[in-house]
Amino acid sequence: MGLVMKGLEALTSKEIYTLLLNIDFIPYMGEQNYSEPIEFFFHLLIAIFIGVMFGWILNYFKVVSKWRKYMLSLLITLPTVFLYFPLTILAVKATPPVSDVQSFTLWTICHLLFAILLPAFYTFFHTRKEDNSI
Repeated sequence: MGLVMKGLEALTSKEIYTLLLNIDFIPYMGEQNYSEPIEFFFHLLIAIFIGVMFGWILNYFKVVSKWRKYMLSLLITLPTVFLYFPLTILAVKATPPVSDVQSFTLWTICHLLFAILLPAFYTFFHTRKEDNSI
């Protein structure tokens, strides 16, 4: 999914992938010069955390309805859409302006794609876990 955002940045010149990986405003971490794969790994850790939280909530509340899984996924992912604004404001690197509607739209589409795919990833990994325990 990160490659989708990287591809959109290449096609549109809107620095949404750069914004996604940007950590230059975090004390100490921002002072380091990380490679793109390492910055992507940091973002992947956040995505994994969201996925684990999603799975935990589903299991804890015994959510089985497909509709409720998608609603929970949207609810968990929605705040990441609005992180566009503080991340853009705090960024030291060149990122899209806060007022760039096209960049915000692309950012939103990519994060909503994550929300749509999250239940599918959960089902895939949850099913594999059950298959391996037999």
